[in-house]
Amino acid sequence: MLRLRTPPRRTLLYAALALLVLVFVGLALASGRWLRSARMDLTADKLYTLTPGTLTIVDGMRRPLRLTLYFSDHATRDLPQLRSYEQRVREMLLEMVARSRGRIRLSVVDPVPYSDDEASAEGGGLSPINGGSNGERVFFGLIGTTLRPSGEPDDGRDARSLAIPFFDPAREAFLEYDIAKLLYELGEPTKPHIGVVSSLPVNGNPLIGEQPWTVFRQLEQQFEVHMIDPAGLRRVGDDIQVLLLIHPKRLSDEAQYALDQYVLRGGHLVVFVDPDAELDNAPYVDSKGVTDDHDSNLPRLFGAWGVAYDPRQVVLDRSRALQIELAGSSLSHPAMLGLGAQELNRSDVVTSSLQRINVSTAGSFDLLPTATTRLLPLMQSSTEAQRVPVQRVLEAASDPGVLLRDYRPAQTHDVIAARLRGPFASAFPERAGTAGHLARSGPNAEVILIADTDLLSDRLWVESQSFLGQSMLSAFANNGDFVTNLVDNLSGSSALLSIGARYTSQRPFTRVQGLRAAADRKFLLKEQELEHELAETRSRLDELQSGKAGRGSGMTVEQKREVEQFQQRRLAINKELRDVQHQLNAEIDALGTQLKVLNIVLVPVLVALAGLLYGWRRTRRSRRQRP
Repeated sequence: MLRLRTPPRRTLLYAALALLVLVFVGLALASGRWLRSARMDLTADKLYTLTPGTLTIVDGMRRPLRLTLYFSDHATRDLPQLRSYEQRVREMLLEMVARSRGRIRLSVVDPVPYSDDEASAEGGGLSPINGGSNGERVFFGLIGTTLRPSGEPDDGRDARSLAIPFFDPAREAFLEYDIAKLLYELGEPTKPHIGVVSSLPVNGNPLIGEQPWTVFRQLEQQFEVHMIDPAGLRRVGDDIQVLLLIHPKRLSDEAQYALDQYVLRGGHLVVFVDPDAELDNAPYVDSKGVTDDHDSNLPRLFGAWGVAYDPRQVVLDRSRALQIELAGSSLSHPAMLGLGAQELNRSDVVTSSLQRINVSTAGSFDLLPTATTRLLPLMQSSTEAQRVPVQRVLEAASDPGVLLRDYRPAQTHDVIAARLRGPFASAFPERAGTAGHLARSGPNAEVILIADTDLLSDRLWVESQSFLGQSMLSAFANNGDFVTNLVDNLSGSSALLSIGARYTSQRPFTRVQGLRAAADRKFLLKEQELEHELAETRSRLDELQSGKAGRGSGMTVEQKREVEQFQQRRLAINKELRDVQHQLNAEIDALGTQLKVLNIVLVPVLVALAGLLYGWRRTRRSRRQRP
């Protein structure tokens, strides 16, 4: 009887290793081919997980795109923060490329000085900044270009190219939104259509050579703008992606019903009302004796939307008052406000990057007690604001200082512009039997409310300057950017609107921040103690000087003793301040040492012990199993 010989253990081991190598290589190739878009995001805030809105935009792209990320690698070798942010941008782009399944092609270019790449970056619309190594300019932007699908005939559409001029680290919270917006706009074959309904002369008057307001000239460069006569408004077309309603006065029920149904259909409406529209050229009393207070309101629609708005009240804010020239004097006008970064919503994509918006005789919004909607402020006053009747502001036209008499700030923020989010109910329930009537909107309906029309006028944000015989416009506020950002945001798809601010990749050392905050409190107490002792010493010196005034001009022994005691005490307090700082640094250093010991020593030791324990148990088990 023949007995089969068992292969040696070493041969079996080599065969198993070869099989494992083949399985590993096969799995790697398979995952690279079929699991290319699979990702696992282990970050605390899901920084690398694309939002559903971005996924919808990437999945819905009809044409392939080429994205070129320009980053001055050599010029930023001494700028670690910018280099770190470039890695964040690149990883976000790679996530979108992986999701696109070949429809997005990404390349990264270092535009070195005086190269063709540098010329391409500038020609594509990128904006370099100064401050790189050796004075070099730093490029950090993205250019996207549409491509024709391979193998398909020319569809007659020219290639489009758009750019993000510079990735500002301050806008990291909106990084995904900015890139998704670029992808969306590249996929749109035509400009968005914008409708404008206005009782103000925003479009100028060609008969007398009056130009359109600058903000609308800017809008016409990016959008297809259609002026709509309010008298003939019966329905807002579905092709109107954003409708600007400016200073609505005496709108007919048919026009208001058209606005009502446009909002309920999911249309994007921006309403500009004003307690006193200063550029309203209608006479206060016309030939028929009809009075016009130059205010505007939408009481029926506002009531249905749960909005409280009083067209007879103007917001004053003495802490944000603008300086004006009146009768050769410079005066602060508390009804003309310069709203800065603290009054603008830094977490909203429309106002996050703006620095200043000027308004004049603005009103305010609030919610009715019965409201089911939400009011999300875009602009608001400081807590030094007060609301007064508009008539009082008109009477103070020649002397705005009288508005500060008996001034009593309300210690609350007045909302001047806001997003109003639904759902909304129709303001015309009696038309429920009309064909096509909508009674309610979807859950995510939105209306933008702005309680000022004067911010659209040139005088509050732009001035004309002469340069080499040519008239040049120079902006001194961001009013035009605010309107453009607003329309730009609303004219995108619902998927784009759903992409909000994200967490940033900067992870603060909360423990260190807590130590610094505690030290700051200690410093503050010491500073207050020093200031208090200084005031007491000065008071004591004044008493001594008044009591010894007749004894000569020299300093007495008692005065000298007081000064010496104060100086010694001041030195002692300064030493205590230094001790607090040293203690803070020692605590931070100790925390750093603990982290180093934990990461460098303790964790490897634990891993090594676990390995030794596992090996010991396995050896012991093997010895027990031997005969």
